[in-house]
Amino acid sequence: MDAEHETDPARLGRVHFIGMGGAGMSAVAKLMLARGVPVSGSDRQDSPGLRQLQDLGATVHVGQHARHVEGAQTVVVSTAIPPGDPEYSAARAAGLRVLHRSAALAAAMHGRDVVAVAGTHGKTTTSAMAALTLHAAGLGPSWAIGAHVADLGSNAALGPGRWFVAEADESDGSFLAYAPRIAVVTNIEPDHLDHYASREAFFRAFDEFAATLPRDGLLVACQDDPGSRALAERHRAAGGRVVSYGTDPGSDVQVLPGAADGLRTRSTLLLGEGADRREEQLELAVPGRHNVLNATAAFCVALEAGVPPADAVRGLAGFHGSARRFELRGEIDGIRVFDDYAHHPTEVVAALTAAREVAAGYRVLAIFQPHLFSRTREFAAEFADALALADEALVIDIYAAREQPVAGLTSEIVTERAPAHVRYVPDGSDAVDQAVRAARPGDLVLTVGAGDVTALGPRLVDRLGAR
Repeated sequence: MDAEHETDPARLGRVHFIGMGGAGMSAVAKLMLARGVPVSGSDRQDSPGLRQLQDLGATVHVGQHARHVEGAQTVVVSTAIPPGDPEYSAARAAGLRVLHRSAALAAAMHGRDVVAVAGTHGKTTTSAMAALTLHAAGLGPSWAIGAHVADLGSNAALGPGRWFVAEADESDGSFLAYAPRIAVVTNIEPDHLDHYASREAFFRAFDEFAATLPRDGLLVACQDDPGSRALAERHRAAGGRVVSYGTDPGSDVQVLPGAADGLRTRSTLLLGEGADRREEQLELAVPGRHNVLNATAAFCVALEAGVPPADAVRGLAGFHGSARRFELRGEIDGIRVFDDYAHHPTEVVAALTAAREVAAGYRVLAIFQPHLFSRTREFAAEFADALALADEALVIDIYAAREQPVAGLTSEIVTERAPAHVRYVPDGSDAVDQAVRAARPGDLVLTVGAGDVTALGPRLVDRLGAR
């Protein structure tokens, strides 16, 4: 099959997704269904996401078996699917077309101008903000985002307009597949070193990402982050178009000092030059300086798409967050419980800094679950420093995700480097018990991590209510 046919979803036949219930895979499955492609898929466990896909017309299987791929012409896998998976093995044995999720997403983008949002941190929020802003401006965008976005009603949709906003995952290099017209880089800090051979290789991947832009494409890069700033300088020197943003006075769109009020933030954006220099007031319904920067990146995307500045900030004002990004899980007796996906030290710092702003003088209690043995070992000292920002932090056992456990490596590698108020509590249930006993009216309790620590939030709310 030639390259043109590979990018046209109408040529894929019936598409079967292995592990269809995950946020990334379900997004692509929804887009294929919206394009009229017959879709089937499976996952190990039932979930609301699977039921939603079934309601949209997909054939859904709970459990995995070789017979599920029968009748499919294309099979989609993610990096998380091992080669020994029965459906994956059956697809290869039958000579079926096997696509990585990123290639399937690229096919779902067929015929649209792509906005690809990349970076070590902030991809989900920035892509959600950009999609919402274009949607609010009446441009009818499509989107594929790695979390449910309540303001958009879904993590993925196929709109009638020109633009397609996609969260571009760098974890396995798949962000090189999308051929964007606008590329956003929020920051570049080494991560996913289980995939990349070195930190240098990680940085080179972002140069390759920027190089996928056409000559008239645009790189939107954060001036405050050394990695993305250096990337922008190299891209500009090579003749590429760049718009920078940040608090740095050298930014093309500068964020002036603002104010925080509970979950809301207010900032001023300075843009243009000379007589065209002007200000726009940015008001957000989400907390944290990091979200102001995310919103500014989305603002830059909207301007490039032709949205007037006043309409762009109006659209951003309607953003109320996405799933697992400082998400309020409940409030009992003045104690608020939030959940956040932060799983890199910089993200943990951002989440706890935002929590301190929202707590407004009351205490911040955190339950943190490290994600991946490789990441925990690489950043143990940095995680210890980040968690010190909490008044009390309980660190539960590592979530292995796609990795095999490492003998002798536990979350204690973090707490042994941290102050006394950061403690190792291996079991999540014990951590909930201790947090419930410690919490007082006015306190903010935050569950943090990319693993199943998210399940502790509702349990905290229930236990606080019973208390």
